[in-house]
This record gives sequence, C-alpha cells and structure tokens, in this order.
Amino acid sequence: MNLKNLFQDFNPSKFLVFSCLLVFSLLFALRLDSTIEWSYWVVFLPIWIWKLAVVCGSTVGSYVWWKNPHYRLEGDSYVQYKAMVMCTGLHLLLLMFEILACDTLETGAHKWLLVFIPLIVMAVISIFICIWAVKNERSFEMELFCSVNILQFIFLALRLDGTIAWSWVIVFIPVWIVMCVALIGVLYAIVLAIILLKSPDIIPEQRRGNVSSAIGYSFLVVPLLVFEILLANRLDDTNSFTFTAITVPLLMSLVTLVCLSFGSKGGNNWWFGIRKDFCQFLLGVCPCLQEYGNISYSLQHNDSESGNSTPECEKVKDISKLKKEPIDEQPKAVVPVLSIETPD
Repeated sequence: MNLKNLFQDFNPSKFLVFSCLLVFSLLFALRLDSTIEWSYWVVFLPIWIWKLAVVCGSTVGSYVWWKNPHYRLEGDSYVQYKAMVMCTGLHLLLLMFEILACDTLETGAHKWLLVFIPLIVMAVISIFICIWAVKNERSFEMELFCSVNILQFIFLALRLDGTIAWSWVIVFIPVWIVMCVALIGVLYAIVLAIILLKSPDIIPEQRRGNVSSAIGYSFLVVPLLVFEILLANRLDDTNSFTFTAITVPLLMSLVTLVCLSFGSKGGNNWWFGIRKDFCQFLLGVCPCLQEYGNISYSLQHNDSESGNSTPECEKVKDISKLKKEPIDEQPKAVVPVLSIETPD
C-alpha cells in the first residue's frame, strides 16, 4: 500500500458527502421500517452535518478571500472561488428542500410539489452551471446529476401528492433512462480495460488504473440499479421486502463511492480558505505524517523448516528516490516539510 498516492489523490469533499449519505440512508431505512422511532429531524442529522460543513467552509473561504485581496491573483483562484460560491448556492437550495421534506415527513404540513420546488429550481440552475464548468474546465458531478433528473423530480412530486396515479415503475422512467446510459458506460469501461490489459504498449500502472476504474464503476452502477428495481417493486407492492433489505445495494454503492474518493483528484482549494491542496494542508498541520507518506508497506511470509509462518510488515522506502549514502549512526533532526514528494 502506497500512502503517498493515498494522500495526494484524496478528495475530502466527496468523502464527507458520501459518508453522510451512507449513514443517512441506513438511518432513513430503519426509520421507515419502524426499527427505530426517532424523529426525522434526528434521522436527518448526517445531512445537517454535511450542510453545516459546507456553510462553514464557504464562510471561512469568503472571509479569507475578502480579507486578503492579493490572494485573488494566485493562479486560478478567481475561478475556484466563483465555483465555491455557486456550489454553496446549490447546497442552500438543497438544504431548503431537505428542511421542507423533513418537516413534511414529521407533520405532513406541506404538499410535496411545494417541497420539491427548491430542488427543481436547483436542477434548472445546474444546467447553466454545467455549461460554465465545461468552459472553465471544472468538475460538475452534482450539477450534472441534478440537471438530468429534473423530470424525475417533477414526477416524484406529482406522484406523492396523488396528482397522477401512475405505477412507480412508470414514475421512475427518467431514472431507467439515466441508468441505461450508465450501464453502457460501465460496459465500455470493462471492454476498454480488457483491451488495454492485453496491449503490450501500456505500462502496468495504466493497466491497473483502468481495471480499478472498471471494477469501481461496476460496483457503483449495478447495485444502484438493483436498489432502484427493488424500491419500485416495493412501492408497487410487488414484493414485501423491508426497506432496510432494499437499501443494502444502495449502501454498497455508497461504500464504493467512499472508497473511490481516495482516488479522486481535484476539489476546490478555497473551502475553509486553505488555498492549497488538502494533502499539503494536512502535512502542514501534522508534519509527522510526512514519515508515513514516503513509506510503502509490503507483507512477506517467512516459512521456517518446522512449517510455521510469521507475517512481517516491513517499511520499504521508495527506491527510485533514495541515494546511496554512507551509514551515519548519529541521529539527525527531522525537518517538517509540506510535500510528501520529498523523501525522509
């Protein structure tokens, strides 16, 4: 395991979002099955933590932005700050929807069409943000998800209010279309990984990367499709599974997303005003992590003549960055640095 790549490619924003969604999905399923009798305001606690982190991160980042005008000239700081502001606006609309949904589940005081209005507005705005993100070479996963599901949000609101009496399988038609596209993408990733695996011109690192991507997308899309099919059948009373059992494939997809966040590059450096990569910021706060960032671990098994084997974990430094130096038994002071590219 190479901890250097683990630190460098880690995306803290995705890790927080998917972890909160994982916990919320489990609590919500248990609440629907009456396994727990908590208030919906408590069940939505992971969602509130997620939104609190977004508001705090945006507030601190904006304070640093306006307090230090010279920071605005650093690279693409203006684009990153603008992206953070737009992302915060979308999260506030999403927060409004979640508050209305939680209150409706708790008291039934609102029509679902009113509840979904912030989400529909968010989907419309996301279309323009996607166009802006393409022009400025920014990622737009959440915006793309909202924009392609705008019709699905309308169908859900009308079905929950009883305005339309369609079967849930028909209500989920926009989701089936999106999932078909996703399955085509997964098949393409698998075929591409197989072709590149047999190609002699591809380096081993690229082969492993393609295979890992294909496996990751498969564990993401296939369980998600299974969850949606089971949920539609459960709402149509075709099966009698509990919501907790139905949610298991969704939890598998969310766990996959949490794992993929450790290999997702990118992210906005202006959250909380850190103005640097999360890896460098973490090393600045905890310089001792430098030692572990430059170490890879390998497990070796030594078999003795009696047949007993003892696993040993050895710390092997990166050979490509080590230089042969005479052995010096005198202890040396460790100087903290802000990049794990530098060896110990």
